Amino acid sequence: MNKLIVSTLIALLPLSAMAKDKRYEEATKACEAFNNMKHTSNSNNVSLTVGKKYRILQENKGQILTLIDGERVAQRWVDKSCFGNAKSEEKKSSNLSSILTSIKNRGTVKEIHKSTSKQNLLALSWQNAFCQTHQYKKECKNMTSKDFGAFEFVLHGLWPQPRNNQYCNVDKKQVGMDKNKQWNRLNRVNLTAEVRSELSKVMPGYSSNLHRHEWVKHGTCYGTNANDYYSDAINLLKQINSSKVGQFFKQNIGKTVRLEDIRKVFDKEFGAGTGRHVTMNCQRGLVTELWLHLGNEGKNLSELFKKGERPNRTCYKGRIDAVGF
Repeated sequence: MNKLIVSTLIALLPLSAMAKDKRYEEATKACEAFNNMKHTSNSNNVSLTVGKKYRILQENKGQILTLIDGERVAQRWVDKSCFGNAKSEEKKSSNLSSILTSIKNRGTVKEIHKSTSKQNLLALSWQNAFCQTHQYKKECKNMTSKDFGAFEFVLHGLWPQPRNNQYCNVDKKQVGMDKNKQWNRLNRVNLTAEVRSELSKVMPGYSSNLHRHEWVKHGTCYGTNANDYYSDAINLLKQINSSKVGQFFKQNIGKTVRLEDIRKVFDKEFGAGTGRHVTMNCQRGLVTELWLHLGNEGKNLSELFKKGERPNRTCYKGRIDAVGF
């Protein structure tokens, strides 16, 4: 009889141990939850909910594998720092601050905020040409005519000038990771759901964490928070895509165009002389980008161009590439 009891207890021991081994921790940051350790894929744009407890499955090199209930890809990788031991009052304060910031920033996507940088450069990419010359990029491998960038300019960045105006008050560790192109390790950019959704659409490089790199290197010197910075950049991009400039590029896909003609279109759309503030970049004979040199006073491009620089170095002609390799 005693042997039977002992055998039963031994048989049940692993199950009991397994139950006790289940570890849950409370999320202290609203971190993105990625499908992989490299943080290059986040299906359904999943993020942790601050204050919610999550099952911890594994720890590896500063990363935690956790379980997100209800998601098709339930096992997700996040930074270890997403689970801290913050005091409850600090958590409440942080949550309240996040809510207030979110309310404040709602509906401001169309508003242009005045940056502290007096000169800014808006870099817009022609995604078809970028992918033609960067076929290995994640955002280029499966690009089709249904993608936003197939017939529109996409956002590369909004850069405070001069060009050495970079990494303002950024931690040295973050600077090092950025310069080593470890963009997946950079801190998550604090954006509202609305701006994040729009940004992931108009900046294809978002899937490669380009938005984190741009914020750390350039956005931190713009003089606003990240949400306002990207709201401004998105708004300016929309002004170009909905203008005669956007129409000109769509109508001339597959053709070689001259910078002189592009500048004339800018003059007609945004005012005489604005074209002199526009430069063009080319690679392998393809137009890859337009650079718009702007000031910081005004609510639209017509006003912002007035205080912009007039650079000389540029590409003078190139072909507008169509989607596909």
